[in-house]
Amino acid sequence: MKILTVQNRMGIGDMVIFLPFIEAISKKFSTPVSILVKENSKASQFLENNKYIDKIIILDRDNNKKGSHDGIRGFLKLINKLKEYNYDKVFIFNSSIRFNLISRLSGIKEIYQYPLFQKKNQHIIKTAQNFLKDKINLNVESNPEILIDDSFVDKAKLEYKISKKQLNILLGIGGSGQTKRIPFEIFLKFMRLVHAKHDCRFFLATGKNIEEQTILNKILESEFKNKCLPLDKLDLKRILPIIKNCNIAVCNDSSFSHLSSALGVETIVLMSDTPLLYGSYSPRMYPIIPDGENTVTHNTRGKDRINPNKIFEQLNNILN
Repeated sequence: MKILTVQNRMGIGDMVIFLPFIEAISKKFSTPVSILVKENSKASQFLENNKYIDKIIILDRDNNKKGSHDGIRGFLKLINKLKEYNYDKVFIFNSSIRFNLISRLSGIKEIYQYPLFQKKNQHIIKTAQNFLKDKINLNVESNPEILIDDSFVDKAKLEYKISKKQLNILLGIGGSGQTKRIPFEIFLKFMRLVHAKHDCRFFLATGKNIEEQTILNKILESEFKNKCLPLDKLDLKRILPIIKNCNIAVCNDSSFSHLSSALGVETIVLMSDTPLLYGSYSPRMYPIIPDGENTVTHNTRGKDRINPNKIFEQLNNILN
C-alpha cells in the first residue's frame, strides 16, 4: 500500500505541528508514507531519517502562487509527478479543490480531505484531529517528537565542547517577522539573571536577515561573548544535535521553539504577536506573554513588554 499525505503550509513550525498526524497515519496502516511539502518546511533536513516517512516530495508553489507547480502547467506537472508513485490513498490536510483534483487525476482511488471550501477560521490542530477521527477513527495527541541518533548527539557534544557541568541554554533570538523578535536588551537582562545563579553557556539560534544579525551581534558584543556559540552559519542537520544537548530553551515564537520542544527540550516560548496556540501546543512548551495582556494573538505587538524576570522565574520552575 502506498500512501501520500499533503501538508502545504509554509515553514518549519507548521511541519513540526503536523508530524503527529502524519506519523499516526503511518502507524494506522503499518507502512511509511510520503509527504508533499514546501521547500521552506525544511522537511528534508530533519525528517529524512524518520521511519514513518519514506519519501519527501517538494511542492514548488509559494503563497504568491509562484513556482513550477503553479498555474495550469504546474497543475499538470504535479499530476504527472504523483502518477509515477501509484499511490493508493491520499490524506490532504487542507480544503483546496486544487489538491483534490490533482489527486483524482493522479489516479489515487481513496481520497481523504478536510471539507472543501472551508479554509476560513480552521484551527490548525483541532481541525487535523477531527479530520483523522472522522475519517479513520484515530485519536491523535498534539505532541510532536523529532528523533536523532545518539551518535550525532554525542558527536556534537565533543565537537562543540558541551559540558554537563554547565547549564546549556538554547536562545532562539530570531523570528520570521519583525514583531516576533524580542529586543536584544531583554535577552541580555535574562542572561544576566541566569548567569548570576548558574554556570551557563548560551547557544544563539537565528537567521541571516539584517535585524536578526543585529540582535545576534549585540549579544556577542556583550560581556557574554565567551559564553556564547552562534549557530547561524550551521545548517539544520548540524544544529539539531546541538539543541538536543541543551538543558532548556528560551525562544521567540520561531522555528527553533518548535524544533527544541519536539527534540524533548523544555522550551520557554516568548509570545509577542501570534496566537498563543503556537507556543503552547506541546507539553514541553511554556509560553511567556507580554506584561499587561491576558492572552496574545496577531497584532498584540508586545515584544517590548516581555518581562525577563518572568522568563527567569519560569526557567527556575522548570529546573526545580
